[in-house]
Amino acid sequence: MKKLIVPKKYDNKKLNKFLKDNIPNLSDPLFYKTLRKKDIKINGHRVNQNVNVFENDEVCVYIVDELLSNNINLDIIYEDDNIIIINKPINIEVTGKDSLTEIIHKKYLNCGFLPMPCHRLDRNTSGLVLFAKNQLSLDILLNKFKNHEIEKHYLALVYGIPKEKSNQMEAYLFKDRIKSMVYISDTYKKGYSKIITSYHVIKEYTNNTSLLDVEIKTGKTHQIRAHLAHIGLPIIGDRKIWDKRN
Repeated sequence: MKKLIVPKKYDNKKLNKFLKDNIPNLSDPLFYKTLRKKDIKINGHRVNQNVNVFENDEVCVYIVDELLSNNINLDIIYEDDNIIIINKPINIEVTGKDSLTEIIHKKYLNCGFLPMPCHRLDRNTSGLVLFAKNQLSLDILLNKFKNHEIEKHYLALVYGIPKEKSNQMEAYLFKDRIKSMVYISDTYKKGYSKIITSYHVIKEYTNNTSLLDVEIKTGKTHQIRAHLAHIGLPIIGDRKIWDKRN
């Protein structure tokens, strides 16, 4: 995250002009992508348009430092001839423009096979991502993920304390691509897909929050955040699912 105070010389200038002059390597595509995702705040308020800034405005830009640096610094947890395990930070997607995969491809540009991700994490989720370094490894790992031979566990800090300390839940999820929202139903409805989510309480806190170990048997968009919110355990800091309701 970059925090900048607008000096007098940029008073009443466009936001992109101010940021491009003050953040090295900030490209136009990265600026507008960050703007679309409302990852820029001016005086504490999120903006999604190229507005004018004024002297003494505080501008916060939520961009992973690696995207702004030519010296790519990956948090590699493990690597051998076949795989790489990367600790992905928040605010970066696994695939697409300005993604973790793009950063890795720049680092391994001279290799015969560009490492490919075997699974994905949401943009706002940090954690381990497994990349294959050759086609054989990629085929094997994709097949293992497809057949649920690899377990994926997530840590979630939530509002509320579950009555059941361990639970496997089933429900149905629908993704509205137009509104970019997901909906959960306890019973089957047309267009909904079955989801299975398990959790185990790791720790309970006195402020009515708890830390959960969550495992998904199915991998649907926003499954964990939506399913937990559906049962009254919204993830702390989840603007998409929880903050819009409050």
